[in-house]
Amino acid sequence: MFLRLLVLGLTGGLLMAGPVVAQGAASKPVKLVVLGDSLSAGYGLPATAAFPVRLQKALKDKGIEVEMVNAGVSGDTTSGGLARLDWSVAEGTEAVILELGANDALRGIDPKVPRAALEQILTRLKARNIKVLLCGMLAPPNFGPQYAAQFNAIYPDLAKAFQVPLYPFFLEGVASDAKLNQGDGIHPTAEGVDVIVKTILPSVEAFLGTKSGQRS
Repeated sequence: MFLRLLVLGLTGGLLMAGPVVAQGAASKPVKLVVLGDSLSAGYGLPATAAFPVRLQKALKDKGIEVEMVNAGVSGDTTSGGLARLDWSVAEGTEAVILELGANDALRGIDPKVPRAALEQILTRLKARNIKVLLCGMLAPPNFGPQYAAQFNAIYPDLAKAFQVPLYPFFLEGVASDAKLNQGDGIHPTAEGVDVIVKTILPSVEAFLGTKSGQRS
């Protein structure tokens, strides 16, 4: 199974950029889109158990209000995300959590393709003055070490080039744990989603800049 084959860990940590939210400002929800595939869309789960919903609740529990949009599409590749970018990320969006690439890796797509697609997504979001938290993905080892090295390098390379924060591995704490994945060994259970949310939450807080208050 894909998750059991994933190489755990990824070199590099959270690369910090300027916060989406000005510290010390009055509270006002941030318009946040999760642009992703089935891993964030909530494949096989009730709508209330999807990653964006659970993340919104976790943020609210900390006093952080966001206007959340689940723009996850099951089966989507990075190229698919690029093709639907304009209507998935509506006008007025202030921040995007970008979670794409797992399906490219599963299909063994030439790493040059997802790299180019993600680069275009980042370029277009930057032009719209939308902040991005880039979520990394790891290639399964069945395509060989050369493929994995080329694919895995995409995310830290682009995070550095575009000066956006990087969450190194979206499935950290869940990959390869059968108890936290559905029967297909690919998609997280509701409990797995909660682990993802708990693990990524500090990075999202830092990204939004909300630890000291929200923007006016």
